[in-house]
Amino acid sequence: MALVIEIDQHSDVPIYEQLRRRIIAGIAHGELAPGARLPSVRALAVDLGVNLHTVNRAYALLRDDGYITMRRGSGASVAEPTGSGADAGRNVARHGQGTPNGEGEREGDDDGRVMPSEQIVGELHRLILEHKALGGDMASFLDAFRRQCERIYDETPQGDGRRPATADRRPPTGDRRPATADHQSGGTR
Repeated sequence: MALVIEIDQHSDVPIYEQLRRRIIAGIAHGELAPGARLPSVRALAVDLGVNLHTVNRAYALLRDDGYITMRRGSGASVAEPTGSGADAGRNVARHGQGTPNGEGEREGDDDGRVMPSEQIVGELHRLILEHKALGGDMASFLDAFRRQCERIYDETPQGDGRRPATADRRPPTGDRRPATADHQSGGTR
């Protein structure tokens, strides 16, 4: 396997998830071609200095999401891409928070907190890599992204029962008072 895998033992991201993300990134970037054989669970665990069950869990997740195939006696290999945008996107966003480099590190401000925009960019990067690794192309990703945005932003009731704000929405005709915290919560002034 030409893919270099480095594990950060001190990361907040579990080792199996670091391994999973690195293999997905390797597939998406062409470092691992369809049909390429992966090291055995035991060999990779020894090479990385991690528990056998950790590698087994990463491989099982990759198999369940369609990135690799596993056969008794032949080991694990990179699955053929699905080629269909709909199929490629079906399992995207199942596991953990994404990062731009796929290694579990995110930039934060001085006190270590992750800034929301950086977190979103990292997660979006991970989703695109996963979509590409499953054989999806940019057009199918953008189409799925657009549909999800429309679904979310066009939903009528939100989880708290409010309607989303839209530019053409007007307050009810009988209530032209400015909203206050007490008014919004149903309390009296």
